[in-house]
Amino acid sequence: MKESIHPKYEQTTITCACGEVIPTGSTKKNIKVEICSKCHPYFTGKQRFVDAGGRVESFKRKYGMQ
Repeated sequence: MKESIHPKYEQTTITCACGEVIPTGSTKKNIKVEICSKCHPYFTGKQRFVDAGGRVESFKRKYGMQ
């Protein structure tokens, strides 16, 4: 490999909106995510409604739903 063309790979943390902190290695520092394996419905089995930017309300207005 060529020297000094690759980004530096170092220890960092991934922080979820639920408060979970996961130590890992990455080229980026202090990664923040909204959903992790502790709070994702697929892994927890619990239904969690995530409205991204009012898309549900926009859909309901468009099609006259209540």
